[in-house]
Amino acid sequence: MRKIKTSLVFVVVVICVSAIVAAYIRYAGRDTQEDARASEQQTENQPKYVKLDDSVMKQFDIQVQPAGPGKIQIHKIIPGEIGFNRDRLAHIVPKVSGVVREVRKNIGEPVKADEVLAIIESRELADAKAAYLGACERLSLAEVTYKREETLWQKKISAEQEYLDAKRLFAEAKIEVRSTEQKLHALGFSEESLKSLSNVPETSYIRYEITSPIDGTIVEKHIVLGEMLKEDSLPFVVADLSSVWVNLNIHQKDLPYIQTGQEVAVTAGNLQTQGTITYISSELHEETRTAMARVEISNKDRRWRPGLFATGKITVEDVNVGILAPKDAIVLLGSQNCIFVKTDKGFEPQAVVMGRANDINVEITSGLREGQEYVTKGAFTLKSELNKPTEEE
Repeated sequence: MRKIKTSLVFVVVVICVSAIVAAYIRYAGRDTQEDARASEQQTENQPKYVKLDDSVMKQFDIQVQPAGPGKIQIHKIIPGEIGFNRDRLAHIVPKVSGVVREVRKNIGEPVKADEVLAIIESRELADAKAAYLGACERLSLAEVTYKREETLWQKKISAEQEYLDAKRLFAEAKIEVRSTEQKLHALGFSEESLKSLSNVPETSYIRYEITSPIDGTIVEKHIVLGEMLKEDSLPFVVADLSSVWVNLNIHQKDLPYIQTGQEVAVTAGNLQTQGTITYISSELHEETRTAMARVEISNKDRRWRPGLFATGKITVEDVNVGILAPKDAIVLLGSQNCIFVKTDKGFEPQAVVMGRANDINVEITSGLREGQEYVTKGAFTLKSELNKPTEEE
């Protein structure tokens, strides 16, 4: 008996809950329908056009012109990065090993061609100078001996073999001088510096000057006092920043539209300039699957800093279209793109279908006829007027 009563109570509770849920659903549905009807009523009551006098149009700079054909440029926007001009970048290495005794330049400082950046002391350099000076002394002595033996042989005083031996030693001495001279030339010594080498103090034999081969700015420095530099060290990197490269990453789907010689509008933040594509890599990057296109731009004022992210806008196609309109003429009303057309009643929104577009203009494929007058500037002002509530509301 107790179980039967419990079951009856459970059934009654279920019936009551079901009734409450059904009532709530009917109530919510009725509210939704009422909201939809109210929205529809509001849309019906909304004016279909905007009427403005000439003074208001002039105040808000609302401009009107007839619809007509035009030419639209199709662009590709390509991401990239500002980099050093690698053709104007100097990796400066010492030509002899040695100990750093003086560092004259720091990173970020400008340098001139042949300016001394650092000085090292090199035993290798001292040996090369000593070998050259010794060879010059031996050449001078061999020349004197050769001329003397030549004279004695011509006078039949000495044997011919002694003359030939002196001639051979003279020739060997000249070869030795040329060999040691070329080694010093390879280390950066000029003919003038070699001629004056015998007159300099012996203490300078070990001093080697690291100089810059170009005008530029030091962008890397890897040298400190007292360290031992080897021939493969890289103490300085000097860059000529008067021009830089813009390295654009071209996706494989865009490659058919990109070629050398195309003009590129380069933008990096507030910086803008024009350049030309001078090189496109023949291989795609293994990870990004992009090709690199290079644009060289002038950087006389040093505002284009290597490492800046940039974009390049490339015109890939010029298309003649039947109706061309400014993008600012398009407004979104509800879910439709509209243009305000001038009529006898005022400015009336007219739904249009858009085709190809760039960041300035858009092709109108339907909804606007050639010759129709429409608002080219100030469309958003008209949209605000259209959305204002009426006095009845």
